[in-house]
Amino acid sequence: MTYEGDVRQGAGARPADLYADLFGKHASTLEVVSTGRLSQVGARPPIRTYLAQLWKRRHFLWAEARAKVTSGTRETLLGQAWLVINPMLNGLAYYLIFGKVLNSSKGIDNFLGYLIIGVFLFQFTTQSVTGGAKSIASGRNLIRAFTFPRASLPISVVLRGVLNLAPTLAAMFVLLLVLPEQEHWTAAAALFPAVLVLQVVFTTGLALLLARAASALPDLNQLISVLMRFWLYGSAVFFSIDRFKDYPWIVGIMEANPMYMVLDAARDTLLYGAVPSLSTWLGLGGWAIGTLVVGFLVFWRAEESYGRV
Repeated sequence: MTYEGDVRQGAGARPADLYADLFGKHASTLEVVSTGRLSQVGARPPIRTYLAQLWKRRHFLWAEARAKVTSGTRETLLGQAWLVINPMLNGLAYYLIFGKVLNSSKGIDNFLGYLIIGVFLFQFTTQSVTGGAKSIASGRNLIRAFTFPRASLPISVVLRGVLNLAPTLAAMFVLLLVLPEQEHWTAAAALFPAVLVLQVVFTTGLALLLARAASALPDLNQLISVLMRFWLYGSAVFFSIDRFKDYPWIVGIMEANPMYMVLDAARDTLLYGAVPSLSTWLGLGGWAIGTLVVGFLVFWRAEESYGRV
């Protein structure tokens, strides 16, 4: 059996004639696509394009974070009140153990305020870092189904932490005002938002860095909670750094700790009416910007690997 197209081909017919025979009136809609115009699905875009894609999704990231905050406590009786109750219970436990039993409050003015600031602010970093490290694994199905900048996942976790932090900070301010050793805030308290911004920037960079590391080595997620506990103890959350004044090398290590810088600056502004030193601002700013840049670049370079098994 032969077709008209076979006859035309044998007679040296043009390709356009063959397309017309095969596809009839729709032949004019066909287009030959050059491979130069194609791009690999899931390929890593240039960094400027990647940043632009993240910026375009900023409203979605904020809405998604808000939805996760609401749904996270929906099944509990007290709901979002747990965002405040949880750090308060932690603070009470640390106060009884370290303040009363171990007497670590010795030499610390307004130990309750000192402890509350440490516990409340450190909890934000803990939740954001541990959630960011798990964000790639928990979003694996989403990564395989849709094309989007993968950095959205750990950034969304940090945004969720920021939203959780809002009622926590409100409770912290109320507690600082009603404690027996009431503090009369000075103009230095206006610098606290700057400290908080640097903490959020630093935490975002660390979440990106650990998200990349945990995606390559999933066992790291099992270690992060232990490492965070060591970091808690090394950040002078419930004791003064002065207890190690006879060991200058320990003091030096703790003073270089970015979370110690955050807590020390926050206590200066809110408790003691003092402006943090220039070295604290420079050190904390260097940690925040440096960690964000390094974390983002490390995460971006592995963009193509996150959807693989």
